[in-house]
Amino acid sequence: MKSSTVLVVACYIASVLFLIAAFNGGPTDSGHSKAVKGNPFAAKPLPDDAVDMLKQGNQRFVDEKMTHAHLDAKRLKQAGSENQGDHAYATVITCSDSRVPVEAIFDAGIMDIFVIRVAGNVCDVDERGSIEYGLAHVNTPVLVVLGHTQCGAVTAVTHAVLGTGHPLERNIPPLVDNIEPAVRKAMVDNPGIKGMDIIPQAIEENIWHGIEELFMESPSTRNFVSKGYAKVVGAIYDVGTGEIRWLPETKTLDILKKVEADPSKAVAEKH
Repeated sequence: MKSSTVLVVACYIASVLFLIAAFNGGPTDSGHSKAVKGNPFAAKPLPDDAVDMLKQGNQRFVDEKMTHAHLDAKRLKQAGSENQGDHAYATVITCSDSRVPVEAIFDAGIMDIFVIRVAGNVCDVDERGSIEYGLAHVNTPVLVVLGHTQCGAVTAVTHAVLGTGHPLERNIPPLVDNIEPAVRKAMVDNPGIKGMDIIPQAIEENIWHGIEELFMESPSTRNFVSKGYAKVVGAIYDVGTGEIRWLPETKTLDILKKVEADPSKAVAEKH
């Protein structure tokens, strides 16, 4: 058979297979989201699979078995010619603390994680906008709100609430004011814990408070999570061991349910 004939036959077979896949909604056994109309995450890993990738990467980091993937010249060349949205599988908002090197602790590389860093991993306006970009435009199927042990921002706010703090520079109070409700709630929920011993509970509560603020002010994030296109998870990184403690996803869904029932939630995108 002539090479031109072989090429024609191969193209025909490929076209038929493509049409069959399209008719059936696309492949579903490759670890990627089902090609549902309107699902912008269809080409990405399923949310649970993306979380597993992060967990496995952190375990490699802790075990000192990192692969250091996607840190070579080939990946750099890709970054110079390709869209990050074709590669990134997670958005992570975390603290600016130098003890939390995001890509390293997940054994990830270039174009793997869309990272947002701010003191205290707060979800204020700029951070929520960055999260929305990571989900809606980079199309990452998971958002991790990542706190960490010994958080300086939570510690400073706790000192302020207890009246043991010191004057802060002009622009810091507006930055960390989102943390105060979390510290106060941690104190109310844990009346037996006194003074600065409340910080670990406040660090976790700050994550839940940030997730609630995000859901309250971001209709698109609520929509993606409600439809199962993406998920939001909370986690705490231990700066002394490198291990990440993953918080219960059921609580994230409880927060979403609470927000959906709140008439004061944002319901329309701003244009």
